[in-house]
Amino acid sequence: MSKNKQRSKGTGSIYQNSRGQWVAVMEAGWTERGTRRRITLKARTEDEVRTRLAEAHRRIAAEGPGVQTFGSVTVKRWSDRWLEHRQRIVRPGTYVSDRSGVKRWIVPTIGHLRLEDLVPADIRKVAIAQEEAGLALATMQRTHAILAKILSDAVAEGYRVSQRVREADRPGSGISSRQSLSADDASRILAVALTRPDASRWVAALIEGLRPAEALGLTWEMVDLEAETMTLAWQLKALPYVEFRQPKSGFRVPRGFESRQIHGAYHLVRPKTRAGSRVIPLVPWLVEALSAWADCAPTSPHGLVWPRDDGAPRSAEQDRRHWYDIVEEAKVEVTLPDGTRRRPLLYEARHTAATLLLANGVDETTIKAVLGHSSVLSTQSYLHTDRARTRAALSVSAEMVGLRR
Repeated sequence: MSKNKQRSKGTGSIYQNSRGQWVAVMEAGWTERGTRRRITLKARTEDEVRTRLAEAHRRIAAEGPGVQTFGSVTVKRWSDRWLEHRQRIVRPGTYVSDRSGVKRWIVPTIGHLRLEDLVPADIRKVAIAQEEAGLALATMQRTHAILAKILSDAVAEGYRVSQRVREADRPGSGISSRQSLSADDASRILAVALTRPDASRWVAALIEGLRPAEALGLTWEMVDLEAETMTLAWQLKALPYVEFRQPKSGFRVPRGFESRQIHGAYHLVRPKTRAGSRVIPLVPWLVEALSAWADCAPTSPHGLVWPRDDGAPRSAEQDRRHWYDIVEEAKVEVTLPDGTRRRPLLYEARHTAATLLLANGVDETTIKAVLGHSSVLSTQSYLHTDRARTRAALSVSAEMVGLRR
């Protein structure tokens, strides 16, 4: 026999059905057909269903009666709303990564399931789908982190997602596949790079530790050959359009995001952290190389140091192709933890710069300051007051790979 507990008019009713479940029923406006919209909520205990009913009242008061309620919201429905808000608060690159994880893996795998019905096995399905597709562990872990954020934000909004689901194990752990090059391998790569007019681009990566986006966004106004320094305050990024491949729709940028459009989707953007903006000394060889490059570099209307041949911004893809041409000609490969071998990634040049400094006995604080890591407490002021030591450290790295004045 079901037990009915009538509440105040307009607030809904609570009863226990023949199966022992506690049920709450409330009215929430009208449907498109002109009939009453009734919302039914279920729980194992009376207290739980009362809580859910109160949550439903709060959500309808805030968002209106036409929204989908707790019991019917699917992973896809919430993910779409989450992405819409996400693009307003995170950097464009982060948004693109989040959107890719949602659209390519999360929604196709579990998007049809309701948030409140999720179980830990559903979370594992996403990782299994990626593993079967041959994706790297790092990609699987990134997608898991996106899904965890989606679910935690859903709970913050008042949706019901069990704690067991939100604490589901991540897709394992492993050693990073990124490697650093030995001094000998770096020397072989530089021997090939030195035959190219833009040799300074690759020395900046292997010795100075520039991020690819920092190098591509470097302008001549940020290079002071007399002071033998360069200021790294911008990065070159292609920002996503509001509507995919629709330039007229504008760009997706969060509030407060600082950027300067220079060509099409390409913008100069500020680094993620304050530590990313820094002034670093140039090793003597690089000063001379940049001086020579300035006389023969393609003319860029934006003042870019390493543009394309036509002066437009060099894309990350084109930059990587140049790097791969160099390392293949140098016949350099790296060995991964599982014994397989592959060509070095461009970002591994930055790891190599750190390794060379470490091999020279340079202290960790100096290394982090040179590379612009966010854990450094003082950045610009530190480099300004102790630039001689920083320059000496970089010069030793250059000498290790055969770059002498």
